[in-house]
Amino acid sequence: MAATFTTTETADGGQITLSGLWTVRHVGPQDAPLRAIASSVKATPRHLQGHVVVDLSSVDGLDTAGAWLVHRTRRDLEEAGAQVELRGASHAHAELIELARESDQPCDIEIEERNVISLLAERMGRAVVNLVSEFVAILNMTGIVVMVLGRIITRPRTLRLTSVVSHMERVGLNAVPIVALLTFLIGAVLAQQGASQLKLFGAEVFTVNLVGISMLRELGVLITAIIIAGRSGSAFTAEIGSMKVREEIDAMRTLGMDPVEVLVAPRVIALVLMLPVLTFVADIMGLLGGGVVAYVFLEISPQTYLQRVDAAIDTSTFFVGIIKAPFLAMAIAIIGCLEGMRVSGSAESVGERTTSSVVKSIFTVIVLDALFAIFFTAVDY
Repeated sequence: MAATFTTTETADGGQITLSGLWTVRHVGPQDAPLRAIASSVKATPRHLQGHVVVDLSSVDGLDTAGAWLVHRTRRDLEEAGAQVELRGASHAHAELIELARESDQPCDIEIEERNVISLLAERMGRAVVNLVSEFVAILNMTGIVVMVLGRIITRPRTLRLTSVVSHMERVGLNAVPIVALLTFLIGAVLAQQGASQLKLFGAEVFTVNLVGISMLRELGVLITAIIIAGRSGSAFTAEIGSMKVREEIDAMRTLGMDPVEVLVAPRVIALVLMLPVLTFVADIMGLLGGGVVAYVFLEISPQTYLQRVDAAIDTSTFFVGIIKAPFLAMAIAIIGCLEGMRVSGSAESVGERTTSSVVKSIFTVIVLDALFAIFFTAVDY
């Protein structure tokens, strides 16, 4: 029964009669009306002036929230000039109302003033701790995935080939148009900007070298990995996160199925296989974009352009980019799946984890690319 109250006029003042369940679940609608009575008792309601009786004999239940409303009403009426009497309360209800009265002790809140430098140091410390924790979590997930992949290699029948092929189509074949278009444009812009600067030194012919080496060693794989991190890594997180929200992953565990083997391994395998292919497409389209600009603005014929490309780059230049691709792909897939596994029961969490997945994947891709660049330079490859 919902909490209700009525007001009646008496010879010496008025009476407020409470009834029903005055518990946290039911008292919400009565909060504003009780405040209105207390705030206007000085002015208009004559029946509430003087001696006011708060009758609790019809109250079926009272918890802390209800006791606080009763106490607050009594307090506000007394402050407004009324004499308030609680009547008909059971022993337990009376004790609870008295406890609410004793707890009504406002205190001043002292705002902690902190040094800006110590605050910055604390935030930096927390950021470092979080970074280390994320690194450990990614390493842990990588170890689990490697174990599962090793199990699949020793028992090939456990490989979910249909799922792998499906993901290869989604992360690889369907991504070809966007990868090709963007890398074509980047190759064209790189050639145009490089030519305008090299022309100052009469060396515009080396624009071909600039485009060829930049695209094949660095930009082709890097741009492709960033596109895939935003496109496929986020999709991995959203898919697995949605399954987590619907408790499908819990159902898998109940049926004795390993979610890493069923959900993560096919995505990792598909991306590791397809990112080198997409990198190759990006390399070709980047060179094509540079060739178009070279032909239009530098009047370099396609034949001469190809000869310059052949002279400027060798097989190591091509393989430097291709070798990076599987490692970047594995990082993107593992981070995407890990963030999906971390979703905790709401659509909002899916969105937060998807955003986190994209940011972490792109950050990791750039860091790995820088480490590879340092390594290949150190070994003179």
